[in-house]
Amino acid sequence: MKYVAVGIICLGLAAWGGIANRHAIIIDLLSTGAPPQLNPATDEGTDTVWFDDYFTIQSLDAQTFAIGEPRYAQQNYSYLIVGSQRAVLFDAGPGFRNIRKVAESLTELPITFVPSHFHYDHTGNEITFDRVAVVDLPYIRARAVDDRLILNVSEHLGSAEGVAAPTLNINEWLAPGSIMYLGERQLQVLYTPGHTEDSISLLDLSSGLLFSGDFIYPGPLYAFLSNSNMGDYLAGAETVMNHEATVTAIYGAHRVRPPGAPKLGLNDVKDLRTALNNIRAGNAKASGLYPREYKVNERLVLLAEPEFLQDWQPSGKELNELNN
Repeated sequence: MKYVAVGIICLGLAAWGGIANRHAIIIDLLSTGAPPQLNPATDEGTDTVWFDDYFTIQSLDAQTFAIGEPRYAQQNYSYLIVGSQRAVLFDAGPGFRNIRKVAESLTELPITFVPSHFHYDHTGNEITFDRVAVVDLPYIRARAVDDRLILNVSEHLGSAEGVAAPTLNINEWLAPGSIMYLGERQLQVLYTPGHTEDSISLLDLSSGLLFSGDFIYPGPLYAFLSNSNMGDYLAGAETVMNHEATVTAIYGAHRVRPPGAPKLGLNDVKDLRTALNNIRAGNAKASGLYPREYKVNERLVLLAEPEFLQDWQPSGKELNELNN
């Protein structure tokens, strides 16, 4: 009996070790360690043009462009937002091709690169930019020596496709709730964590377009990664809904299928908020073991950790209050 008890204890410790290191294990299981094969080129509709054999350009209006990577496995979309004095490139893909060339073909104004968060498929990695702006969170600011931020493995996740974490040379810090002035065009920085602790969205105050990064987009939303947080996701949804009088359309960073950029609306955020509240209350049905899959609506699915591992304590309560 003594040996049986010892065996049970050892199995328990091994299981807990697996739980404690679950994020690293999941990333290892998902990793290929190399760039994925390219998707075949697709018909992207009449309002989209191919820049070359990889990038597409879709004009959302005369000064706003969705730059797509439909041949990349994750079908990323980044957004060039042009004002009268400068432009913002919101996200830059994984950097397997140089998105900077595409952006510079669309404007002669100086371009500021703004990552929605620090995952490798958004930071451009080996691509360098003349100006970089990132969210001003205390723990990020504290790490940036002389405004140089070295991304770490757990926030970058580049090992999944063999991408080394870059160092960002920061020219501008974006406080949650602050305004980026592009001339007469103004973008409000919304702190929309959940997918990651550092996720932001940009709200064009004139057109009402919300550029949401990985906070929300059609398809599976990842809320089970190393710095994901369910309480943050709910706070981020509340932040967006607090701006419902302004938001007219939402453009995310990934799509499921062609054609064109991934577009959602406020009803999708409402459905996400409802689903999160139901999950927290224990009233939502889920499938799968890890991650748990919760249907939000016909276009959205939330992938979360098992119920006993879900964290509902928002990590940035004070910052979320600044948003509102």
